[in-house]
Amino acid sequence: MSKPLLLAAAVAALGATALSGCVIIAADGGDKTIVTMPGEELTRVEENAYAAAIADPLRPAEEVARDPLRKPAEMMAFAQLDAGDRVADIRPEEGYFTRLFAKAVGPSGRVYAFVPNQTAGKENAYGDTLAAAYPNVNRITGSLDTMTFPEPLDVVFMGQEYHDFTIPRFGVDVAKMNAAVFAALKPGGLYVILDHQAAPGSGISVSGTLHRIEGAELRREVEAAGFVFAGETSAVANPEDDHTLTVFDPAIRGKTDQFVYRFRKPG
Repeated sequence: MSKPLLLAAAVAALGATALSGCVIIAADGGDKTIVTMPGEELTRVEENAYAAAIADPLRPAEEVARDPLRKPAEMMAFAQLDAGDRVADIRPEEGYFTRLFAKAVGPSGRVYAFVPNQTAGKENAYGDTLAAAYPNVNRITGSLDTMTFPEPLDVVFMGQEYHDFTIPRFGVDVAKMNAAVFAALKPGGLYVILDHQAAPGSGISVSGTLHRIEGAELRREVEAAGFVFAGETSAVANPEDDHTLTVFDPAIRGKTDQFVYRFRKPG
C-alpha cells in the first residue's frame, strides 16, 4: 500500500483542532460524514470498504452498539487502511478492531492479531475465534519486547492498550516494544495508537490506577524509537472529561477523553 506523505496543509494543521469531513455510504444507505485530516480525502473504494467493514454481519451486536462512541469509520480512515494491507492489531482482546480491519483490507490483505504472553491464557481463545471467522486473520502470541511478524507491515495499531504496557506488573520494556514495532513496519509504515487521555503533567503515573496515560508522554516515548509524528484526530475526544476518574467508572466508561496519534516510520 502506498502511504503518501502528508500535504503541507496537513502538516501545518497538526496542532489545530479543525478537521475536514468526507462522506461515506452508511449501512442503511444514507450518507455518513467521517472525519479525516485536511488533505486526506478518501477514495470511493476506501469509503465502500469501510462501510462494508462496519456492516459486516459477523460483527457481534454488542460491538456494533459501541460504534457511535468508537467511531470505526473515522478510525480506519485515520489509519489509512487500504486493500491488501498487512496490519497488526496489538492485544486485540475480543477483536473489535480486528474484525473491522479484516474486512477493510480484504482477501488480499492480512491482519495479525497479536496476543501478548502476559494475557495469552485468556486471550489466545479470542484470537483463535477471530482467525476461524476471517481467513485473512492470523493469531500470533509472543513477547511485546521482541514481537515479530512473518512479513513487513503497513500498519501497527494499538487500541487502549499502551497505558497497560507501562504498568510495572506487565513487565514490558516499552522502549524495546516501540523498537520492535519500528522494525516490523515497512519504510513509510504507520504506528497508530488510541488511548485514554490523562491530565497534563501526569505522564504514566496513573496508568495503573486510572488506566490513562498523558498523550505528550506517549508521544515522547514513541518518537524516541525513531518514529515521526504524522497527525492526530479528535474523533473520540471528549472535552467534558476532566481526567480525574478511572476509565471504568460508570460516569465516564465508554466516553473518556481519548487521543489518537499516528506515527510514521521514515523512508
